[in-house]
Amino acid sequence: MSESKMEKGKATLGKLLAGHKSGARLPKNFGRMTMEHLFGDVWQGEELEIEERSLITCTVLVALGREAEQRIHFRGARNLGIPREKIEAVLTHVAHYAGWPAAVSGFRILDEVWTAMDAE
Repeated sequence: MSESKMEKGKATLGKLLAGHKSGARLPKNFGRMTMEHLFGDVWQGEELEIEERSLITCTVLVALGREAEQRIHFRGARNLGIPREKIEAVLTHVAHYAGWPAAVSGFRILDEVWTAMDAE
């Protein structure tokens, strides 16, 4: 029996958050769409590895200045085993295309996340 999109989404989010609760409370229908579509569909597939999807997501979130979501996805990247140095290289690259302030903010959030995870 194949896994449902909801089951796949929960499994993927479980890998990213690894037991950490984000605290975000989404409306029921939006939460279902997030789990089924975003994590149960978009994050699936053989074209990209989960680590590649994670780095792409981190890159876009930094470029857009979405600090709250960066905190979630930097944690997820670390939980997937992506080294900090690789994320820092991505942020340096982002600086040249999305702007220096976006990257500086991303470095600050990355440091917050790494420090918090080291303390856990």
